Formats: sequence, structure tokens, C-alpha cells
Amino acid sequence: MRVVSHGLSDVGRKRTLNEDSFLSDDEIGFYIVADGVGGHAKGEIASALAVEEAYGFVKRGRPTIDAFLQDPTEDNLFAVRRLMESAIQSACYMVFGLAELDPSRHGMSTTVSALLVAEGLGVVAQVGDSRVYRLRRGVAQQLTEDHTLINYKLKHGLITPEEAARAPGKNVITRAVGHRDYVQVDTIECDILPRDRFMLCSDGLHCYLVEEEVSPMLVGGNLEQVAKSFIDLANGRGGRDNITVLLVDAL
Repeated sequence: MRVVSHGLSDVGRKRTLNEDSFLSDDEIGFYIVADGVGGHAKGEIASALAVEEAYGFVKRGRPTIDAFLQDPTEDNLFAVRRLMESAIQSACYMVFGLAELDPSRHGMSTTVSALLVAEGLGVVAQVGDSRVYRLRRGVAQQLTEDHTLINYKLKHGLITPEEAARAPGKNVITRAVGHRDYVQVDTIECDILPRDRFMLCSDGLHCYLVEEEVSPMLVGGNLEQVAKSFIDLANGRGGRDNITVLLVDAL
């Protein structure tokens, strides 16, 4: 299976600084989007450092990925899943440690949504409220769960979907990389078929999306056109936050 990708990031209409970071490596099959939290506390440094550290960790773990590709046993699958989780944990420790050394960066942290493509297997690592979607046969599915206060209340029946739609504080996250020296990482496995398309994005995009819009927007056009159409949509609806979209095609 071959994979190709294209990403775009935009500062939006209201911000002067882009605190989002992303990276794609089609050779390894690794993709990551991070949305920095902290403003004056250097959220842009947190997101860039997390992306760099997670990427380096996965690169160093290529023998683990190769072992799974050569022999896809349950043990080797567990090792790949553990590799992704450890990569985000390593990023968390690095961001937290840097903030502890520099008082001006105290409190900086970041969301992370990462995808590893290993032939017909996808492994997602998730912290925060950036998202990963998979488009298959024209239907988009959100693979990740938002780690937000609103979603927590909704999941536990504390509020109704109608109340959640109009509740304030939708951007209050319950997990972040770097807030402490350890974070709980969700890992999600999914199968990958030829012609599947994935989208990793920050909340500066998905906060403007209506669920019914995702599938038709992902279906049409090449990766560059689709990415630009998402950026334009978010800016056209206000662009209150930084906007990042990373698209990945399995061929």
C-alpha cells in the first residue's frame, strides 16, 4: 500500500500567531497535528516540540514497525500500539520539562492527534480535541474522541445533546500534552483499505463543520484542493482560531 499526503495550516482571521503544528512522512507512514495551548505561555513552542519529539520517537522505532509488517502477530501489534503511545508520552515529558525550566513557558501544552499507517493497519494516538476522520466509500467517520469538558458531560449523561450544542466553554479540554509530566493517551486501531482517505485537523477547523458536511467535502477533488476548501470554509465562517488540516490517501 502506498500513501500520499498534503497538509495546510492557516493563522485564521482573528489570531496573530499560529500555535498549530503538523508533520507528515509518507515513507514511514506517520502523520501528526498538534494545537498549542497557552497563548502567552508559548503554545506554539509546545505544539512544535511535541510534533518533533513524537516524530523522532517513531523514527527510532522503525524496527518495531518493520517487525509487525513482516510478522503481524498480536504481540507485534501490541508493540506498534505501545510505540505510538510512548511517542506521545515522550512528547508530554519533554514539553512539561521545558516549561518547568523556563517560568515564561509555565502552563504551555498542546493537543496531539497522530496516525501511523502500516500497510492495512492504522494506529491513532489521541490527546485533546484535535481530530482524526476516515473516509471510506463516501462516508466519513470520526475515529477519535474529543477530550473536552462538554464531551465528558455529554458522555456521562450530565447534559443533553441540545444543551451541549449551546453550552459555553466548548474549547475547555480535559487532557493535554505537557500540562503534567504524564498524560493518558487514547490509542485506536483501524483497518485501512485502498482508496481510504484520512483527515487530521485542529479544532479551528472542526468547530465550524456540520457533521453532514464532512463526507461530501472529503470526497471531491485532489488533496490540495480539498485541504484548501476546508481552510476557506473555516475562514469564511469566522476563522476565530488557527486552522490546520492534514489529508492522507491510501492508494
